[in-house]
Amino acid sequence: MLKGKDWPVGRFEMAKDSGHFLSPRNHSLSPPIVSFFGGALVRHNLILKVSLHRPRSPPFFRLNDLSLRRPADEEAKKLQPKTGSQRFDTQLAHCIDAKAFYSSSGVPRQVSCDGCKPLKVLFVEPPKNFWFVMGEYLPPPLGILCLAAYLEAHHDDIEIQVVDCQAEGLDWSGLEQRIKSFKPDIVAPSSLSTGNAFLVARTVELAKRVDPAITTLAGGLHYSVLAQESLDAYPELDAVVRGEGEETLLELVRAVENDQPLSRVKGLSFRRDGKVVHTPNRPVITDLDTLPFPGYHFVRQHMKNYHFTMMAGKDKPYALIEASRGCDHTCAFCGQWRFWGPCRRKSPKRVADEFEHVYREFGSRFLWLVDDNLGLGQYMNRLCDELAERGITDDILWFLQARVDDIIASKDLLPKMRKAGVHWILAGVESHDPATLERYRKGIEPSMAKQAMDLLKQNNILAQTTAIIGERHESHETLEAFRRWIEDVSPDIAIFMVLTPFPGTELYQLAEEKGWIEDRNWADYDMVHVIMPTEHLTREQVQRELYLCYRSFYGSWSRRIQGLFSSNWVKRTYYRYMLRQGLMTMLRGLI
Repeated sequence: MLKGKDWPVGRFEMAKDSGHFLSPRNHSLSPPIVSFFGGALVRHNLILKVSLHRPRSPPFFRLNDLSLRRPADEEAKKLQPKTGSQRFDTQLAHCIDAKAFYSSSGVPRQVSCDGCKPLKVLFVEPPKNFWFVMGEYLPPPLGILCLAAYLEAHHDDIEIQVVDCQAEGLDWSGLEQRIKSFKPDIVAPSSLSTGNAFLVARTVELAKRVDPAITTLAGGLHYSVLAQESLDAYPELDAVVRGEGEETLLELVRAVENDQPLSRVKGLSFRRDGKVVHTPNRPVITDLDTLPFPGYHFVRQHMKNYHFTMMAGKDKPYALIEASRGCDHTCAFCGQWRFWGPCRRKSPKRVADEFEHVYREFGSRFLWLVDDNLGLGQYMNRLCDELAERGITDDILWFLQARVDDIIASKDLLPKMRKAGVHWILAGVESHDPATLERYRKGIEPSMAKQAMDLLKQNNILAQTTAIIGERHESHETLEAFRRWIEDVSPDIAIFMVLTPFPGTELYQLAEEKGWIEDRNWADYDMVHVIMPTEHLTREQVQRELYLCYRSFYGSWSRRIQGLFSSNWVKRTYYRYMLRQGLMTMLRGLI
């Protein structure tokens, strides 16, 4: 377990003259995979101590060099109003008993009273750069929109704002001004992936700098798995909601308002008496139909601007739909099945209702089903029927991920799916080697990849694959064979990624035990930067092999011409966009 200064957190560039944060490293971040977040309580005064170390670039600011302390008695007395009243209005407009600011356990307290203003919660999608492999896109922040909607639906007296820094064009200074203006009691940043972990840390540090009394929260898979380490490393982070966030966040807010012990809130990690406390895990929500629609109304002014240029162009407003949580498969490189548990699906009617809602209420036309493995079969058949009844299938296009074995088993359903608006399906084929697929516990055969891609193309559905290189046994020779295999599979689009040991996966545990991990900067955990060598290749050699995979597939002039002039307008849009992007130049720059 990593402790202290060896904690592999994201790092921030610091201006030498001012000590203020500049932009984060701009080469990472992840594709739009939905997950979020946690909740927390603790109010502190912040003492900032800056120290520099020498990683591999300019000096960086380390968040684990922050420390917190309780206000001294003299400081607490200064909070007392001159009128002699035991209560005072803080700048957050909440009534606090100064003598009882901290409970006997050391946890900050909030005492409600008549006339108090509503609790203010600020959800933040922080400034960041998107995964360059996917081109230019602006996705809505689905995770925090789900949480905001749930909190709104179950709490009668609360004020919620969602700040999407990408949609609003806010940098870190702009976000700081928004925090100052709103004066939130709680700040909860979105957390999509390990590659974004440092952005969460930077956001909560910024909130504490604006007002040390703000309660800061984090969550998602990364922070759930590393709750202990994160709270040890980041004193400005008050608590972590582990696992599914909706119910835990709601209970946390109620505990704050009613001065109840946080130890009663399941799925929470927080500090008490200088130690990190982990409450029992929270059971998952079994009936996902009970969840409200995501709170797209919180970002109504941006809904027409969300887009995915590479996939649908800028003129089709883009929304995300969550139809399920969890997965029944147990791939060694994936942590989603551990985080969410077995697959739980919303009913086809509920999912179709959500399609119609974003279509009619917000004008969304390109819909991305974010599920890792929704499954096809009878469920998909019913969903297509529900969408057809709503009369919107001719005016939408939607994207989903599916397994190659599901595509083959549901081949008779593909024409119906295409008619219902499915224009694009992504399938993880991963490797040409049966032994590698077995080590991944993927549960498929290499021959299934071509069969599935051919079926999609026959039904005018864009066929996309993702594949992984950098498995421990791979060499130059095996990767050359892999490139020949993917040429034979011949998807319309191929995305190549490096095997990345994300926290929360079995791969991460194995890599830690074996000492394979050579890069501990979370910002590089983006499936493009190489984290581990293989038995036969250095990290630098694996990085070059990734470039060669893209060059081999997209360097073919015949493939380019077929793509640029394809009768499938989605494929045509993709190839014309990628020709302008210079993807190969960016990938070569990583070597």
